[in-house]
Amino acid sequence: MHEMSIAVELMRQLEALAAENNAERVTELTVTAGAMRAIVPEALEIAFEAVAEGTCAAGATLHLEIVPPLARCRQCGSRYEPEPDSFVCGQCNQADVEIVQGNEILLTSVRWEQA
Repeated sequence: MHEMSIAVELMRQLEALAAENNAERVTELTVTAGAMRAIVPEALEIAFEAVAEGTCAAGATLHLEIVPPLARCRQCGSRYEPEPDSFVCGQCNQADVEIVQGNEILLTSVRWEQA
């Protein structure tokens, strides 16, 4: 379950942000994740809840936004949403792509209570 390692990293980032900003308690966070990461939302919620227990983020609400993959063909420059099992460009029929969206995991917002 890779969601647990994601939750651990999120907690590391939250603790650092809370310390830097003199925050007493994290109340809400939003994570943007690419569809290619294949995150199971319920699994991430459970993992985050377990990792956050006893920390400044205990009881925080986790929002997960999934973004679709976006590829850019290195041959013709076309941008397109690839099929799950094929990265062939619809313009030039090449499969030489750069993934420009859909493989990321970002902590995009955090709300907290000041100390």
